[in-house]
Amino acid sequence: MFPPHRSPEPSGLGAGLAWGGLQESARRVIYGTPVGDGKQSALSPFLSDQNAERVALALCRMRGAALKVGQLLSIQDESLVPLPVLAALDIVRQGADVMPRKQLNSVLDAELGQDWPSRLRSFDYEPLAAASIGQVHRAVLKDGSDVVMKIQYPGVADSIESDIENVRRLLTYTNLIPKGLFLDRAIKVAKLELARECDYFLEASNQKRYKELLSDSEGYYVPKVTDELSSKKVLTSEFVPGVPIDKVAVLSQETRNYVGCKLLELTIKELFVFRFMQTDPNWSNFLYDDSEKQFNLIDFGAAREFPKKFVDNYLCMVVACANRDRAGVLEMSRRLGFLTGEEPEVMLDAHVEAAFIVGVPFATPGGHDFRANNITHSVSNLGATMLKYRLTPPPDEVYSLHRKLSGAFLACIKIGAVVPCREMLFKVYEQYDFSDDHSEVLSNTG
Repeated sequence: MFPPHRSPEPSGLGAGLAWGGLQESARRVIYGTPVGDGKQSALSPFLSDQNAERVALALCRMRGAALKVGQLLSIQDESLVPLPVLAALDIVRQGADVMPRKQLNSVLDAELGQDWPSRLRSFDYEPLAAASIGQVHRAVLKDGSDVVMKIQYPGVADSIESDIENVRRLLTYTNLIPKGLFLDRAIKVAKLELARECDYFLEASNQKRYKELLSDSEGYYVPKVTDELSSKKVLTSEFVPGVPIDKVAVLSQETRNYVGCKLLELTIKELFVFRFMQTDPNWSNFLYDDSEKQFNLIDFGAAREFPKKFVDNYLCMVVACANRDRAGVLEMSRRLGFLTGEEPEVMLDAHVEAAFIVGVPFATPGGHDFRANNITHSVSNLGATMLKYRLTPPPDEVYSLHRKLSGAFLACIKIGAVVPCREMLFKVYEQYDFSDDHSEVLSNTG
């Protein structure tokens, strides 16, 4: 039986962690801190292997909430999230439970009515995939159409508030998250995002909207929703073929470049043209069909809109990064809320340098070789300085946006794509309709 969705007992967990931490602290007092413990061990006595295992087990029982919070913290800089938390989240990702047939049937009966099998030619009880808030099954409609049915685990939506609050208490109690990562803001965003992702009516609406937005864009396809077999906790849509982006790495360089171009084109278009973005960069959400040279796009639970003013400012920020325009980066960072204006010079230097590194793919004309210029390691080296001197959390919009942008960059690195990023950016920039005059901010847009 799929386990009832229960949050761990905070007092029991806390007692176990406290005892483990006491043992670890005593060991260090008596024997000293072992040489080679590294930075992570110096952060907290709660980072022993035993306590890391306790944290992992606790997070596993709050699967969807734990993944969401970990995801949002990692967006700020994964190198700053303690190793035990990252290790625990890996366990959570791999530890998806599967609903037994009886429980699965009861969910489908409650959501679609007990006659749901009569509307199908066949239903495969072996899940195609199992994720943090639901599992996916293949089925065939009466007319012979292949579909997939995403079915939500019982109790997930009802426990969002308590689960995320327990994740917050766990991470706060164990002192695992540095102050500069602003855990409370990540928690606030996590609650909103997870609640939206548990509403399959909303996801169906997002999927239909995407289908319309991309109807004139060559190389992309969004599957049709089957409304008569969908509800708030069940989403049925057309089955589409393809391999996840990372599998493209074994194909020809020409194909890898094409896939990288289409992925970056989509990302830029979502933000600066549609202002509506699917923000989950999971490689399995972008299925590449080589026979059709087409991306089949799935999973729209994490889609969101971005305000026009935010997008105006963010486009100017990206152009300033691309042009290594320090004044422009600092001005747009203040407008967007990355900086307060009270930061010391050492923080401003680190912030600008990180911005320039992120702007590298857009900095020079011609194809940018993502594999030869892996920017992710360079940014991590500046993380400690920014963590120490950061005075404000990033704006709420940035959590989901940077998740998508970093995912797109990582996918291009993974497949070794060469992409003319600057040309793509400035094609959009030159046609963009700003709400007000941003020209004074950009000292060089060429």
